[in-house]
Amino acid sequence: MQEARETSENNPMGGRQSIGRDTVLCFSLAEKPGTFGSRFHNSLGVMLGLDLVYMARTTKDLSGAVGGIKAFGIRGCSISMPFKEAVIPMLDSLDGTAGAIDSVNTIVNTDGVLVGYNTDYKAVYDLLKESGVDTSLAFLISGSGGMAKAVAAAFRDAGFANGTILARNEEKGQALAGLYGFKYLQTLPPEGSSPILVNATPLGMKGKYPDILSFPDKWVRSSKLVFDVVASPLETPLLKLARDLGIATIDGGQVAVIQALEQFKLYTGCEPTPDQVAQAASFARNI
Repeated sequence: MQEARETSENNPMGGRQSIGRDTVLCFSLAEKPGTFGSRFHNSLGVMLGLDLVYMARTTKDLSGAVGGIKAFGIRGCSISMPFKEAVIPMLDSLDGTAGAIDSVNTIVNTDGVLVGYNTDYKAVYDLLKESGVDTSLAFLISGSGGMAKAVAAAFRDAGFANGTILARNEEKGQALAGLYGFKYLQTLPPEGSSPILVNATPLGMKGKYPDILSFPDKWVRSSKLVFDVVASPLETPLLKLARDLGIATIDGGQVAVIQALEQFKLYTGCEPTPDQVAQAASFARNI
């Protein structure tokens, strides 16, 4: 019979030590828990010889889950949709970025004090800077939730000024646009008016809206850069169309690696090497 368990030769988790009373616990909270974060954090922990366990969970009792972080001495917690804004009143304080954009994707527990951070912001900012895209180009962000807040802040801080927030929720959309001096629309503008398209909604996400194109075909064809924050699948319908057309893209998988690495550093104080990060990312995606 073939051995089902991955060996240490192709699995960074092969060197996992036994779990004991001193094991550091971290977890994530999401409406639909995935496997990327668990595999990424746990594999990095093994490579660095850390006594760390990271688990993915969901909850219908957010305040109870956050209270459990303190009660059980859990070191850190990743926060995903739809909890990024709702969790804020339950924390003791916010890091500067999280406070400025009013969205949290990371909780760090230090001696019972819960501090909220936003590592999505850094991921988006870094990727925009690396892309070399012309900051004078107009951009259109679809969405007004926690992730859209991080994206809008990163675009503003990366030097982009000509932006539009597209959102069905008029109150939230106008508030987000007004915060950064962007325009707000409830319906799509003419195609070609925004060379940069950004999907900051769940459209295209595996298991929820997997077959939905988050921008119409004509808008994609007239764009110069397409950015989709959805991390699973790595190639959403939007990204597939853009890549088939030869249009530059930034994908949610890139965002996931950078933001998870920043979380890992907050939880552990350790700085993995680029090779270790690449190995952990590869392992996390190989499911």
